[in-house]
Amino acid sequence: MAIDYVVDYSCVPKETLGTGGILERLKGRARAQTIIRLFREHGDPRPPSEMGFEFTRNTPEGEEETQIVVVQDLLDSAAELDPLAHHCAGCPANVTGEPFGCISFIQYPISTAGEVWLLKQLPTPEEPLPWLLLRQTVTEMGYKGHSVQALRGTGTYFKEPHGFARNLGEFQVTTDQLFEMMFMLGHVQPAHAGALLLFLNAIPRHGEANDVTLVLDRALPADALRERFPFQHSADDRDDSTIIELKRFLKALYYAWSLNVRLLLDV
Repeated sequence: MAIDYVVDYSCVPKETLGTGGILERLKGRARAQTIIRLFREHGDPRPPSEMGFEFTRNTPEGEEETQIVVVQDLLDSAAELDPLAHHCAGCPANVTGEPFGCISFIQYPISTAGEVWLLKQLPTPEEPLPWLLLRQTVTEMGYKGHSVQALRGTGTYFKEPHGFARNLGEFQVTTDQLFEMMFMLGHVQPAHAGALLLFLNAIPRHGEANDVTLVLDRALPADALRERFPFQHSADDRDDSTIIELKRFLKALYYAWSLNVRLLLDV
């Protein structure tokens, strides 16, 4: 299970297979590669056409449905991506630089280190403009984090059952509130993406009030925005898998914001 996200930028692959079709094939390929590796590690030499596994999914009616999936079928379906991959070279929405790099995911469960890392990115009163914007956003929009709290007890979505909080002077922000702002409001619109990028230190936030306005209004072309507000998070050998995936999510959010398109979410 994962949070899937897509930079909503029109392209030939999406027009051909649909965003859902691409995502399904990418996941199928990854699943097939994992199964093949597991079979080989256990000394099983069978070809993918003879490998199968049970896959359980929830139906629209809320019931569980179990299917037997043949690995070769997944590979055959994923092969339909290959003739379209060349369209991704040079695409302004390609976050990773790889084919279909506008599509990715954050895997469950979210790690404790990932939650703490997010809190550490928030602005303090020493950064008054983004701090004031965060306080105004949390208080006026009424973010309480209740929709996220309901997920913690299952043990599926978070490793930490209670979450964390950080005092920011006159108010406090919890990771439940953060995840609500990031993932529980539907697809992320460009203005909201700009605010999240400021809150989570993904772009410079030491400028004047007009810089904050520029971020929220997105009043420059994509290349000019990326030059003026470069993406700030980079890989660190100390990062766990959740932090790596959160940084990649923020980079996708940055690309969507600069292109003035939505970041589509499937939580």
